[in-house]
Amino acid sequence: MIRSVVLSLAALTYAAPQTTPIKGPGSNSLVRFGCSQVVIERLDPLVNPGMNPSPHLHQIVGGNAFNASIPSTDVSSLATCTTCSFSDDFSNYWTANLYFKARNGTYKRVPQVPNRFLEGSQGGVTVYYLSPGKNTVTAFKPGFRMLVGDSMQREKKGSGLKSQSCFRCFTGPNFKGDDYSPCADPKLDTETFPSGPCLGGIRSNIHFPTCWDGERLDSPNHQDHIAYPVGGPSSFATTGTCPSSHPVKIPQLMLEIVWDTTAFNDPYDWPEDGTQPFVLSTGDSTGYGQHGDYVFGWKNDALQRLMDGACFGNTCEGVETQDFAEANKCSVPNTVDEITEGWLEKLPGDGSGA
Repeated sequence: MIRSVVLSLAALTYAAPQTTPIKGPGSNSLVRFGCSQVVIERLDPLVNPGMNPSPHLHQIVGGNAFNASIPSTDVSSLATCTTCSFSDDFSNYWTANLYFKARNGTYKRVPQVPNRFLEGSQGGVTVYYLSPGKNTVTAFKPGFRMLVGDSMQREKKGSGLKSQSCFRCFTGPNFKGDDYSPCADPKLDTETFPSGPCLGGIRSNIHFPTCWDGERLDSPNHQDHIAYPVGGPSSFATTGTCPSSHPVKIPQLMLEIVWDTTAFNDPYDWPEDGTQPFVLSTGDSTGYGQHGDYVFGWKNDALQRLMDGACFGNTCEGVETQDFAEANKCSVPNTVDEITEGWLEKLPGDGSGA
């Protein structure tokens, strides 16, 4: 993935001439690392704080402070371990789960697999943080949290947001077809679920806005305190000028999940009308409702050092790391008594998108 990111930066620059490419390695920072699963359950401390269970199922990675509620404080002081390979990252990142709906109407959760170059992780998410150079972005503050996407969306809005939320259909094993930066492939990246079988699985990419109002750590809808650049959403590894309402440039955060859909490619298991069979745990069969949640939890100034340190990949001088053998020991006890694995008659929580 990192190699393909670097090779495609020139194409990104031509596609978005009003933006500045983030290159790495060099003066820029392009940090990419894995976080294993910490828990899978129906909790959402951002949108449904205190509710147990919440309406739909999530897959969560990061620190073990995750719970039905997370205080608006320094999360790194609450957690004692993390599933992320940067051991100073006690943040939590979560998305909806992916399920396969068989022709007979039953559901089975699609497993996640380790991303390229991140062998040893258990399921989970690949996390990216990007900066165009030293002193160009301000790291998130303790208590900061945000949400991108709309779990209730089921149709295209305007010209679409494929550059911010997409699914890549790998054409074969070993990430075949991974030749463009995330959401930039005109053929294999789609804002909706792929229409046909993906021989190498499906990858989700979720980009967060890159501008902050500089004051609020959160907002009632968890989105109004952040914004896109004046020229619109930035493509991966690019950055634009922030609006006066949200003048502070923050790191570009992206989540990436690889779903192993290869066990579900038999057309005889797909709907008889030939429509695609995958559905998010929100009940969304379109993919438009893909969304991501973030609660900041980096220890001290570790993230700022990553963004200022011309860091590339999953290591950076002066920032602590751990191997997955250690990260995979971290977990959160499941507090929702329900079955989420195996063949199910219905989605957990009935697949509510709320």
